[in-house]
Amino acid sequence: MDALNQLLKNNREWAERIEQEDPGFFQHLSKQQNPEYLWIGCADSRVSADAIVDLPPGEVFVHRNIANVVVHTDLNCLSVIQYAVEVLEVKHIIVCGHYSCGGIAAAMEKKDHGLIDNWLRHIRDVYRFHQEQLDSIDDPKARNDRLCELNVIEQVSNVCNSTVVRKAWKHKQPLAVHGWIYSLEDGLLKDLDVSATSRG
Repeated sequence: MDALNQLLKNNREWAERIEQEDPGFFQHLSKQQNPEYLWIGCADSRVSADAIVDLPPGEVFVHRNIANVVVHTDLNCLSVIQYAVEVLEVKHIIVCGHYSCGGIAAAMEKKDHGLIDNWLRHIRDVYRFHQEQLDSIDDPKARNDRLCELNVIEQVSNVCNSTVVRKAWKHKQPLAVHGWIYSLEDGLLKDLDVSATSRG
């Protein structure tokens, strides 16, 4: 319980600090949510969307799961995308993976992980699509990092081909989808140059 009490104490101190720095911040924040960005990222505790891009609460709508996967049967993820696009009218969807991703590493292993293997199957499919390229990389870390990148690129494609995004583009809604990757080793983001808009 001491650890939980510490979290509650941290929260009180954080809220007091924010209110001192920006009086009325929480009252203003509680009345509206108008982010321009939807961030689809990994659930890894070291990859916090708001912190990475240095934006305050309310600026980034976030969905996270193991290895930032977007699956057309995942109603949770698709509902987040729909709400972000149709209700919040975000202008940008960012799929952000990260190097040294545990989900990617687990997908590359030839052993049983239990229930999560059903989820990792999607990443194994990405590996299969790019097997020749990946198998030509001798260094295991470099191979893992390349699969992290390829996974982001594949998920960007999945977002672009979702019914929600296709509908938005059909109706000329301003919306772009981007693929980024984050380095845990230096804290920097890298644009993978796979941005897409209704114009392609």
